[in-house]
Formats: sequence, structure tokens, C-alpha cells
Amino acid sequence: MLTETLGPVLVANRGEIARRIIRTVRRLGLRAVAVYSEADADLPFVTEADEAVLLGPANPAQSYLDVDKVLAAARRTGARAVHPGYGFLAENAAFARAVTEAGLVWIGPSPEAIERMGDKINARNLMEAAGVPVAAGTREPVTDLERAVEAADGIGYPVMVKTAGGGGGIGMGVAHDDRELAKAFEQASRAAARFAGADADGPAILLERYIERARHVEVQILGLPGGRVLALGERDCSVQRRHQKVVEESPSPGITPDLRARMLAAAARAGEAVGYLGAGTVECLVDAEKQDFVFLEMNTRLQVEHPVTELVTGLDLVELQLRVAAGENPDVRWEPRGHAIEFRVYAEDPKRFFPGPGKITVWREPAGARVDSGYVEGNTVTPFYDPLMAKLCVYGDSRAQAIERAKEAVAGFAVEGPKNNLPFCAELLDNAEFVSGDYDTGLVGRMRAQRA
Repeated sequence: MLTETLGPVLVANRGEIARRIIRTVRRLGLRAVAVYSEADADLPFVTEADEAVLLGPANPAQSYLDVDKVLAAARRTGARAVHPGYGFLAENAAFARAVTEAGLVWIGPSPEAIERMGDKINARNLMEAAGVPVAAGTREPVTDLERAVEAADGIGYPVMVKTAGGGGGIGMGVAHDDRELAKAFEQASRAAARFAGADADGPAILLERYIERARHVEVQILGLPGGRVLALGERDCSVQRRHQKVVEESPSPGITPDLRARMLAAAARAGEAVGYLGAGTVECLVDAEKQDFVFLEMNTRLQVEHPVTELVTGLDLVELQLRVAAGENPDVRWEPRGHAIEFRVYAEDPKRFFPGPGKITVWREPAGARVDSGYVEGNTVTPFYDPLMAKLCVYGDSRAQAIERAKEAVAGFAVEGPKNNLPFCAELLDNAEFVSGDYDTGLVGRMRAQRA
């Protein structure tokens, strides 16, 4: 049925996630079509696909973000389905709609679900109506600083300030008083203008009560035909720099079985409330001291960190995405076991986390670990895209064993040429706070403050 419904599958992405999707597509007996920019012509995902189409220059707007070019590539290769991966057009409802209107299968949730959850204010209101806990915050977009100050007074400091749309922590900031609020609002406003375009009514900003020393924990969901939504366990994503994830692990070491059960049940309700189909993630902020949580946002796509869930469940989430998109109702069975940790290996300075692209002169992957990589020796990490080079994933029967295996894997991963954050990963694995499991989203900031 998969071959009749989906093949060939066009992967509208690049790098490690394109390679990872292509791997499962081909394992299932389907043809894989890659699309690429001039800057990515030599990357492995291009040659590993059964067919590849050049989209255009390095500039994403002229290649990976050009909907017309992507659809033209699908027509040219006879593709029947499109998998967007993450980033780029993955959470673009207009693109999802264009794919289906072109008679192709969209491997993801409906355009309507993407739209409903893409606006953070609309999403939190919808979740509250569905009985999912949300933090005190604004129910309508805040478009100017005066209104932001009034909202913050009503919510109570500290507050989190972020754009109503977009993701990845871009433009996000925390304010403890009116002065910090002015700075955070300006930052979020610039991000809103840059990523969402100008708005005659002003930037759409969301304010929420900020939880001090919070953990960032997300639940992997899978929506099945017929409306049933499964919660496939949680991932702790609290190791972050600039509100962006660097390391993820499953299960979360900071929550009790009771809190886990409540979070998973709430995540399933969240998916059912929007008629979710396929793989997605419900992100939460956890107050570890109170053992309580609030809804943060829903990501209507496959997550960067999905391998840790695959390692502890034995499931292939990309395969499940494909089967659900083909109209199948797979009998999903899993038994959570062991512990998995993922390290995002970036081409960046390990101290200040600034991008450091360059040609890879040495690339040796460690044995005994799962490495989802976008590059091989001789490739060049260019400045045009996210500097993620690979995801280094380890598994152990326990968290302690996973940490020991992670130390071996990090030490055995050799990358020369571009700057890389492997030294930071090694530093983290020797950090007493991380090793104890009792950490929060401020961990990296405290580590850097200690080194200053």
C-alpha cells in the first residue's frame, strides 16, 4: 500500500534530517527524491537519494523556501508525497495546502492544525479550553510597549516575552521589571518583523508568567486516523543556549511518575483537540519544585531530537509518519526502556556559541553510538544554514550508563576544520549539576558564568 500511495517521496529539506528520512523511505521500498541548493551539491543526502533536483542558489528564499520550485521538482520526478522534515517549510500551512492541492500526499498534520497551533496565543487559548494547563498570560496579541507593561502588571513579574508566531526560541526574552520588559519587547518586535513581516497593527507579542528554574520537557505525540492520539513518552530539553536546545534526554530525570502520567495525558488531549494526525510534539515548562507543568507550544512536525524517543521505544517515527500519511492505522506497541541522550554537534564556538563554518578536514564518528550526520570528511559547512552538523545519540540501560557511554562517544568523535561544540559536550558531561539530573534551563548560563 505504501508504494502505491506514497512513492516516490520528495524530501523537502537538507542535511542530516534529509539523510535520516531518505534512509527510512528507501528501507520501506520507496524511491526517495532529494532537492538541494548549489551550496549543498556535494553533501551526502544528494547522492543517497534515488534522484535529486537542483532548486537554485544557496539563499534559502531561492531554493528550499521556494514553494513553486519544490512543487516543480515533485512534478518533474513523479513524486507522490512530500516530507518536509523540520525547519524551512515544515510548519508552513500554505505550503502544506499547496502540496495537497497539487494532488500530492502531505506527510504531516493538516494545514488547519498547523495554522491553529502556529499562533502561540491561539494555541494557548485552545489548550486552555481543552483542559491543558497554561501559564497566566495574554489572550490577545500585544502590539505596543504600553499594553505590554499593563499586561505584565496583571500577570506579575517575571514574564516571558515572545513572538506570537515562529519557534526555535528566536526573539524570546525574560523580563523581571519594566526596564527589562522594554528591552525584551523591542527584541521580540524585531524578531516578529524579521520572520513574520511587517504588520500594520504592530508586532504580535505574547506575554506569559515565567517559571524560575523551570525544566523544558516535551511529549512526543502521534495522531492516528480516526482521531486517536498516542503519547509516546517525554524528552527533557532543558540544556539550552539562547533559549535553543543543545542536549535532550529521555526519560526526563526531573519528573515523578505521577507528573509524567499527567503530562502524557494532557499531551494526548492537546492533540485530540486539534484533530492532530502524524508525529508532533507538545512542549511544556515544568516547575520541578512543585512537580507541576504548563503548556508552552505545539510543534506540528518531526523534532530534531526525535532519535531519543526512537531509542527508548524501539519505534521508527519517520516510518509511522509515512504509514499514517498513507492512510494506515498502525498497531503501535512500545515499552519504554533504558535511557537515551542526544547531543547536537554544531559548527560553533564551544564557549560563546557563535557559528564557525568551514571545510571539514577530519570527520571520524565514534563506534557504539547513533550518529545522524549531514556531512562527511571533505564537505564544507557553509554560513547559509543552521550550523547543525550531526546528532550524537547514546543509549544505556540506565541514565548513569548512558552518561558513561556519552563520555566515550564524545571523546571518540573527531571533527577538524570548522569550529565545533564537542568540547562543550564533554564539559557538560563532567558538570555535577547535569550528572545529578537536578538541572533546569539556566544550566548553561550558570556554567558560562562560572568560567567568566
